[in-house]
Amino acid sequence: MPKMKTKSSAKKRFKLTGTGKLKRKHAFKSHILTKKSKKRKLALTHSTLVHKSDEDSIKTQLRLK
Repeated sequence: MPKMKTKSSAKKRFKLTGTGKLKRKHAFKSHILTKKSKKRKLALTHSTLVHKSDEDSIKTQLRLK
């Protein structure tokens, strides 16, 4: 039986917190920043948690479930 491999794209984008939740970064912060407000860019800087409805899918990709 071959090894179960994790999705490389998922392991680069998500981290597991100490309590078992999934952490992610916001999108739209890499380029074309001149038209975005300072408030919006600051909000995009901070990381956030993955929505509960997407957690199962991502945990499967990371082979945590």
